[in-house]
Amino acid sequence: MSQYGYPPVPPPKPPASGGDIAASTVVLVLTALLLAVAGFFGLFSLAFLDSCPPESCSVEGAVTAVMFGVGAALAVGLVGLVVTVVRLVRRKRGWPVAVATLALCAIAVFLGGVGYVIAVGG
Repeated sequence: MSQYGYPPVPPPKPPASGGDIAASTVVLVLTALLLAVAGFFGLFSLAFLDSCPPESCSVEGAVTAVMFGVGAALAVGLVGLVVTVVRLVRRKRGWPVAVATLALCAIAVFLGGVGYVIAVGG
């Protein structure tokens, strides 16, 4: 308390880092592009399962692998986007969260692709 009974003025927030905002934005845009490409190729790969021989191929397994991989990557991407934006608003470093989001999305898409290859017997 000051001498007049009012609480002291809090110190000003540090300025936002332009480099951090730029790096976080670039990485999050790359994550969005990864998700868009993964969704396109996932849908494209499922479109040609008509020639899949039933004795060596599981259509249900392929659909599950693609949907799980892309869905998990989308969920991780959304959570990573929100956490990165919150950290940037609070003037904390956001780029490590954005890079981790990109990496986790890439891993989810890769694992979905591995599941697809296993399901179709490739």
